[in-house]
Amino acid sequence: MSPRQMRIIYLSCEIELMYMEVPELYQKRVLVLGCGNILFGDDGFGVEVANCLNERYDLPSDVEVMDVGTGVRDILFNMVLMQGGPSKLIVVDAVDKGRRPGEVFKISLDEIPKNKVDDFSMHQMPSSNMLSELRDFCGVDVVVVACQVKRIPEEIETGLSEEVKKAIPLASELIVESLIKENG
Repeated sequence: MSPRQMRIIYLSCEIELMYMEVPELYQKRVLVLGCGNILFGDDGFGVEVANCLNERYDLPSDVEVMDVGTGVRDILFNMVLMQGGPSKLIVVDAVDKGRRPGEVFKISLDEIPKNKVDDFSMHQMPSSNMLSELRDFCGVDVVVVACQVKRIPEEIETGLSEEVKKAIPLASELIVESLIKENG
């Protein structure tokens, strides 16, 4: 596809969005997206963190937490096209960066290779280019909260490893603390 064809598609999507009612989730100040595939072991980490945040915390009304599974790209694409929406985006995902299994850490967008489409995630985490575009051109504060996986099975196998399961409350607290700091 040529750059011109891509631009035409982009513009037609932009025009379509102009006439749509903006869903409530894009009207929130903060959007937390729990990414992952619960059918592949530790890859379901982000989904479980989203569930924990929704079930155990009384979050401010301007914060939306969503279990997006592996469908995060559509949400990010809409955010880029709208050039508005949340001022902060927190993406929660499982990664393999060679660290200690269950270790929770933040990843800077600048650390993610720009030349890969699927970047560092097991289930095709949103491309670093889309996250960078949200940060650089849309003014969104993008934070990636990650957990080092123990293993991702080749075939369907539900359930997190003990190490990653123990990281759920740690990641949840990290997110809640950052929201509290923001609100002063």
